[in-house]
Amino acid sequence: MCDDLKYLRETIKIAQECRDSGNHPFGAILVGPQGDILLRAGNSYSYEKGVGHAELNVARAASRKYQPEYLEKCTLYTSVEPCCMCAGACYWAGIGTVVYGMTEKRLAVLTGDNEENLTLNLPCETVFAAGQRKVETRGPFAEIEEEVAEGHSGFW
Repeated sequence: MCDDLKYLRETIKIAQECRDSGNHPFGAILVGPQGDILLRAGNSYSYEKGVGHAELNVARAASRKYQPEYLEKCTLYTSVEPCCMCAGACYWAGIGTVVYGMTEKRLAVLTGDNEENLTLNLPCETVFAAGQRKVETRGPFAEIEEEVAEGHSGFW
């Protein structure tokens, strides 16, 4: 769990970089089986609108660069629970584990009815459970949730 928090804090840094550059405050990284950060991406709303999610950006790049057998041993870390689109992208890329800091349900409280982020009440675990291969999840983490939420304060 100590490593989980370290990697989640990296996603929070990416989310802040995104916010500072005019994008939505979300970040994601892909960590290899040996603990090395393989890929990192933030939200790209400014030029990809609603499909520019950080997790989708990482999953897409991962599927281009690595084989599913390798990705099954990797972990995607993300500041906020993946939406159903991003969970699907992780599933189809073959990523074996997803770890998130804060739930999408909590995000919905922070974003309200902002038209740029109309959240879906569909936990990523439900999406993964509908698949034919297992994707492990860990999250949310109470000890980091406020750090994630702080990055959204005043944004929406």
